[in-house]
Amino acid sequence: MREFVYTGHPARVLFGDGALAKLPAEVERLGLKRALVLATSQQGPSAEMTAAALNEKAAGVFAEAAMHTPVDITERAMARVHELGVDGLVAVGGGSTIGLGKAIALRTGLPQIVAPTTYAGSEMTPILGETMDGVKTTQVSLEVLPETVIYDVGLTLTLPARLSATSGLNAMAHAVEALYAREANPITAMMAEEGLRVFASALPRIVTEPADSEARSDALFGAWLCGTCLGTVGMALHHKLCHTLGGTFDLPHSDTHAIVLPYAVAYNAPAAPQAMSRISRALGVKDAVLGLRELALRIGAPKALRDIGMPEQGIDRAAELALSNPYWNPRPLQRNSIRQLIADAWAGAPPGTYA
Repeated sequence: MREFVYTGHPARVLFGDGALAKLPAEVERLGLKRALVLATSQQGPSAEMTAAALNEKAAGVFAEAAMHTPVDITERAMARVHELGVDGLVAVGGGSTIGLGKAIALRTGLPQIVAPTTYAGSEMTPILGETMDGVKTTQVSLEVLPETVIYDVGLTLTLPARLSATSGLNAMAHAVEALYAREANPITAMMAEEGLRVFASALPRIVTEPADSEARSDALFGAWLCGTCLGTVGMALHHKLCHTLGGTFDLPHSDTHAIVLPYAVAYNAPAAPQAMSRISRALGVKDAVLGLRELALRIGAPKALRDIGMPEQGIDRAAELALSNPYWNPRPLQRNSIRQLIADAWAGAPPGTYA
């Protein structure tokens, strides 16, 4: 007999090509009068256009969002929030922009409208990771969940093929870990398997033809599925490793996820046979670990942590941090095995059994 707990998080989702045109109506629906538009410095011009579309309902633009949500940048944004009398947040961008919105919402309770431009799925999770003094810490709070998420396929059409690949693998990692999470349940498992299946089909098509709007739509749907999975169950070894590596060595977030995923799955495979079966079925392969690695290589994801800036002398430090305050994991964490896993990921060696 099945026993499980499933908690669905409230969120209004608008999905479709051109859906961003509904942003002014959503601002009106939430009763916002002074919304602050968030962006990275590279997306500043787009943020200004978004603010212009909101007319007098836009209080201004803060275009300093950065990878791993540094606390000092959040503090500068908070000063801007108070200075402008902001009553709501609009984040149009990727994980850096969405993370900044979450950090502000945690401190203020301000409502958020998010329009993601990548596939990572952070917009559907109550999870916030912040970095201070080279250490990334993660917390879970319903306060950081956006009130409205707008999935506009058009916003992803210019996402470079390589970033599309790594962003998609980042989202797939959410679904993979949802399958063997402590809070795993049948509803989330169905969404996770479908999210993996959709991405396995969509990502190679996007890499081959970046302007394929149907493939882009499929990937954005996969992002919603996989992000929802992470939002309803806990994280395990893969996410702990990626948060540790990214925050400590300032590595690109989605690249780190793309590289680490098959290694973390290899470590957990002996303790999660049902999850491995679902992953294999979703990918249409016989072996979950090899299937994930082959997909990553096929779509041009980076192969090794050393290729994205991690120093070899950081391997021991990363192993120590991964074992400090560890996330729940289906297989107990063993230092020598975790160190070997990180060393293999650093070198880009084939994943082992990590016995």
